[in-house]
Amino acid sequence: MRYDIRDIKLAPYGHTKIEWVKNNMPLLRDFEEEFSRTKPFEGVRISLSIHLEPKTAYLCKVLAAGGAQLHATGSNNLSTQDDVCAALVEDGISVFAYHGATEEEYNRHIEMCLEHKPNIVIDDGGDLVGLLHGSRPDLAEDVWGGCEETTTGILRLKAMAGQGVLKFPMLAVNDADCKHLFDNRYGTGQSVWDSIMRNTNLIVAGKTVVVVGYGWCSRGIAMRASALGARVIVTEINPVKAMEAKMDGYDVMTMAKAAPLGDMFISATGCKHTITLEHMLTMKDRAILANAGHFNVEIDMAALEEAAVSSSETRKNITGYVLPNGRMVNVIGEGKLVNIAAGDGHPAEIMDLSFAVQILSAMHVLQNHVESGGEGAGGKSRLPDDVIDVSSEIDDVIARRKLAAWGIEIDRLTPEQEAYLNSWK
Repeated sequence: MRYDIRDIKLAPYGHTKIEWVKNNMPLLRDFEEEFSRTKPFEGVRISLSIHLEPKTAYLCKVLAAGGAQLHATGSNNLSTQDDVCAALVEDGISVFAYHGATEEEYNRHIEMCLEHKPNIVIDDGGDLVGLLHGSRPDLAEDVWGGCEETTTGILRLKAMAGQGVLKFPMLAVNDADCKHLFDNRYGTGQSVWDSIMRNTNLIVAGKTVVVVGYGWCSRGIAMRASALGARVIVTEINPVKAMEAKMDGYDVMTMAKAAPLGDMFISATGCKHTITLEHMLTMKDRAILANAGHFNVEIDMAALEEAAVSSSETRKNITGYVLPNGRMVNVIGEGKLVNIAAGDGHPAEIMDLSFAVQILSAMHVLQNHVESGGEGAGGKSRLPDDVIDVSSEIDDVIARRKLAAWGIEIDRLTPEQEAYLNSWK
């Protein structure tokens, strides 16, 4: 077994952290018990790139329990937890990641994660798929398909599919109801504010919070800010989403108008430079900026660093930049994904849903390969080389399992009701 981590001696506390989330992830516990018996991924090579923290570690253990030959790496150099990586290695899983890796080391770990020529890729943001279509297409020869976790990653995949260059099918895990309606909204909404409040030790009530975008992640951020007592301003480019934000009770305006008004700014769009240097120059002194999108491009950090008169650590995980006008802006987590680069990420119960979607989507890739080419064969999947929606059947199975874990029963349609709903008369 190959691996590249900080320190194997950190494993004991990593095991403790993984055990904590396991006790709060009933869906994954069920899959682990089932897979330990059935071994559906026996002999299947899987490469995984997701934030390497306890919840993802438990997903890795579940896939390994199903027989997968798993290689794992992180999807953000600040979100990797070294004790968790050490625990996975002790459990026999190949891990290539450590906290604070340089860009060169991060890219090397991505490549090492793919060197066993995976059959299935599980991606978060598109770095695995990007490398397989860029500098190392030779490592994509045995890929049957994969799954993408994030809005940002799916945008990249759709661009590739639109240009006809996507080499294998990718399931849009992010767009599944059991993912984006819960992970993006409730998970992001809570974990972003967990991180901001922990790192700043400031009150939210009474402040003006500017939320950039009004997709599902931004909705969760705005909803939680409002519940904490903030005045919320939403900026948008989509007129329909802007109307929704207005009818949900928020002020809506351009970023140019919002910039002088905000105390805290959170961007969650998947787009670059939603907060520019021009915006920052009009902000209040000591305004707080955070990015909740996957890549650190939403805040124009390059322009900020070039223009700043000076910079310093104003608090752990926060860098203050003094602008030419004498004002300071404080950026959390280097402008990287704030809830995981400077926090613990989404709650375990939320990731239980998201990772259940990942597991069943990976099973879907496997089953379609088996049907077309035979297990272990190099046959072409019957899925198209495109971005594919997760089926409603997968959402239904996961939702019913989660409700059962909560001890909740719901009604079912009677045959008479089904006939009525399916009739045009």
